[in-house]
Amino acid sequence: MTDTLPSQDRAAPSGARRDPFFDNAKYLAIVLVAMGHAWDPLNDDSRVIDTLYTVLYVFHMPAFIIVSGYFSRSFDMRPDRLRRLVTGVAVPYVVFETAYALFQRYVAGYEGHEISLMSPWYLTWFLCALFVWRLTTPLWKTIRQPLAVSLVVAMLASVSPSIGYDLGMQRLLQFLPCFVLGLCLRPEHFTMVRRRAVRVLSVPVFAAALLVGWFVSPNMDVGWIYRNSAAQDMGAPWWIGPVMVLALFGCSVLLTACFFAWVPGRHTWFTALGAGTLYGYLLHGFLIKAGYIGDWYSHPALHRPLGEIALTVLAAVAVTLMCTAPVRRVLRCVTEPRMKWAFRRDAAELARERAEREPSGERREKVSA
Repeated sequence: MTDTLPSQDRAAPSGARRDPFFDNAKYLAIVLVAMGHAWDPLNDDSRVIDTLYTVLYVFHMPAFIIVSGYFSRSFDMRPDRLRRLVTGVAVPYVVFETAYALFQRYVAGYEGHEISLMSPWYLTWFLCALFVWRLTTPLWKTIRQPLAVSLVVAMLASVSPSIGYDLGMQRLLQFLPCFVLGLCLRPEHFTMVRRRAVRVLSVPVFAAALLVGWFVSPNMDVGWIYRNSAAQDMGAPWWIGPVMVLALFGCSVLLTACFFAWVPGRHTWFTALGAGTLYGYLLHGFLIKAGYIGDWYSHPALHRPLGEIALTVLAAVAVTLMCTAPVRRVLRCVTEPRMKWAFRRDAAELARERAEREPSGERREKVSA
């Protein structure tokens, strides 16, 4: 996960060229994530914001997770890939889970807030989930009908309140089908959704989603779209859980396809920012929480249409700046450290280095001998 959420360069075969479509998609998705978090305190005052928030949460994280799965297809238990999993996912999780805990304790004033790596707080659940998902990738690549099996797992999680909240397990399991779907996708699937016909059809689909969201959002428990609770925890009959898992998965895939249909496939001014989505994702949470601490959201202007628009633009600009190269250079030591001191050198890597150091003539003599 060198430079994206997820890492395109490290998951792709060596020498593969970056596809600007995926960088564009990741940048636009992280902007939507930041906008959704900025809207959270305004839901109770604005039916429009509440509707947009509900529709957005149906697909913005699934879009991230599907792309994460797509670029995890080549993951196996090879030592170099395990090292990258540790340095690119586990280390940032530990660093930012600790940083958010300290922020809550010493900035927000919650003295009882503990540092607990078992309980992901706020944004960090995704890194914890991604670590587990990628470790299980060889399993999903081995079994038949992996998507169907992952949906069964998600449905069982939705009726199992005893799972609890350790490691963000409910989200990890209920979002699992999105990751497995990404593992099953091929380049031609992304080409298919980028056709003009799909782009045209996506307009009425999004319009219908907004219409449905307008009617259901006032009475819908957000636990369903957060995927962080079992049905019983939300006071619903147990059988509603599996139904909602299937319904939300279908809606997520449909709206994600519509979102991808409008992502540019060419290089744009924001393509390079797609390489920094990990930074934008992890950093913008501090800004959102600072807004709560500073009581910014109580300002009357933010609860009017112009104020809501201004807040949306501000969130987009802030997360864009957090994805830029200077920010990445400063924080690379904790988001993608090399940590060569922590790992053994495997035999295959040492053999490759020896082969590169030897003159080509000497190698040919050894082979002929």
